[in-house]
This record gives sequence, C-alpha cells and structure tokens, in this order.
Amino acid sequence: MEKPVLYIVVPCYNEQEVLPITSGMFLEKIRALADAGKISEESRVLFVNDGSKDDTWKIIEGLAAQDAHFLGISLSRNRGHQNALLGGLMAAKDRCDVTISIDCDGQDDINAMDRMIDAYLDGCEVVYGVRARRDTDTFFKRFTAEGFYHLMNRLGADIVFNHADYRLMSSRALAALAEFGEVNLFLRGLVPLVGFKSTSVYYDRAERIAGESHYPLKKMLALAFDGITSLSVKPIRLITTLGVVVSVLSFIGVLWALIAALAGHTVAGWASTVCMVCFMGGVQLLCLGVIGEYIGKIYLEAKHRPRYLFSDRTWKDE
Repeated sequence: MEKPVLYIVVPCYNEQEVLPITSGMFLEKIRALADAGKISEESRVLFVNDGSKDDTWKIIEGLAAQDAHFLGISLSRNRGHQNALLGGLMAAKDRCDVTISIDCDGQDDINAMDRMIDAYLDGCEVVYGVRARRDTDTFFKRFTAEGFYHLMNRLGADIVFNHADYRLMSSRALAALAEFGEVNLFLRGLVPLVGFKSTSVYYDRAERIAGESHYPLKKMLALAFDGITSLSVKPIRLITTLGVVVSVLSFIGVLWALIAALAGHTVAGWASTVCMVCFMGGVQLLCLGVIGEYIGKIYLEAKHRPRYLFSDRTWKDE
C-alpha cells in the first residue's frame, strides 16, 4: 500500500506574529510522520491567506521559497474563516489523499495528528479533533460554547460536541463535500452530513502562542447564528408554535373582555393596554427578524456567487 499524501490546510488572517512559530511546528510534524512511514514525503503544508492586511502573505511566500514542503494560496479579499478553509480544502483535494485542517494559532494539539492518521489508515474517512475539556476557557466562554452545542443538537443539527474545525478528511470525503453548494458555510455542521466512516480523537487545547484572537464575541455569535439558521428550520417552527400560543391567549383575552363588558365590570386603565401592545409588538418584531434572516439567506443562495476567489499562489500551473 502506497503511503498517503497529506496536506495540512491552515487558514490565516493577520497571523504575522504567530505564523513564523507555528509554521516550524507544522513542518516538523510532516517530517516526523513521514519518518515514521505513515505519510508520503510528498506531503505538504498549505497556508490559505484570507485577505490579511499585515505581512502574512509575504511570510507565506518566504516560507514557500525556502522549503518545498510549504505551499500558499491567497484569497482576493477577506471572505471569513469558513470560506478560506473551504477554499484551501478544495485546492488540496486533487493533490493529496488526505487533509488535516487546523488553525494557525497553535492552540490545537498538533500531536493529535498522529492519532488522526492512524484512524485514517484503519479505514476512517473523517476524523474529528474534539476538545477533551475546556479548563482554559473563562466561565462565560465555556457556558456559551457548550450551550451552543446543546442547542444545535436540540434543534436537529448533527454536529460533534466540542469540535470546531480541527479535522481529518480523505480526498473521497472532500469530493463529497464539494457537492454541497451552500454560500452560507458552517463546516462543522456540513461535514457530518457528508457521511462515510468517522471517529473522534480527543486532545487538550492550549493558550494562543502569539498574537491576538481574531474571533471576538461578536464574530462567535454571528457564526453560531449562521450555524443555527443554515442547518435547522426549527426556529421557524418555534415561531409558528409561539404564534398559535399567543393567538389562543389573545382569544381567551377577548372572551374575558366581552364577558367583563357584558357583566358591567370593565375598568378603564392604560397599563394593561400598554403592556399588551408592547408584548405583541416585541413578539412580532422578533418573529419577523428570524424569518427575515432565513429570507436573507435564501436571497444570498439564489445569487450563486462564488464563495472564494484566489488571487495568488506559490506554485505554478502543472
């Protein structure tokens, strides 16, 4: 059996501080796996520059010029982590047998790749890197993150608990993923839909090696909302249920008002009226907002715009 060609796909956005450190770690891991006879010497590290504003692309070009194990592609503009990652995976799928996607910040345990490759050699097409614990997170981060995974599962989305985007995918699984044409990407929800034999490896996540996180609370919430609305229609069904409940309560309120009026027990008052109007107005605006989010996604999907465009790469056409 021929040794598989591995591509480590690393999306990068403004990573000039950490890239010189983690690039050496990725190269060392490639060489260690090759020396152990688990992967081919033709294996590579593929950096994906997501329209960085700093010197990230210059560093990637320099690394590629120094060592053939490094490759780089650059998106024409910043398209976000999910689009950059998908672009890298699609660029790699026809050049390798297996990919491992990992962030550039050095927080994910790079040694978990050994167990991922072992699982692949045992026949798994997809291997998820899953955090064993969240001791390094703040209480707020841990509570909101775990709450999100529980909520997604309750809404019917098949996602792996405590798994982000550290995963192994075979070229066969990548070819299947390429059939999914969504513009609104949430890869940790799409990959389980691909199917094929899969497993998980567990690891401890470390602190960021250098630089600052590019995923503040605002972006995390936006990603979570994208995941919910991209993978589940249950929010729409909950709105329908809420509408039925409010309608029933309103009907009961109308009957009560009529009975009170006929019995001569009506009392003039503005507080109850204002409360009811505010409540109904808030419910309606919330429902319209959720429905509007779904309509907006339909609008974006209908345009069929490209999810990413490449402007540069460090290798020539073959």
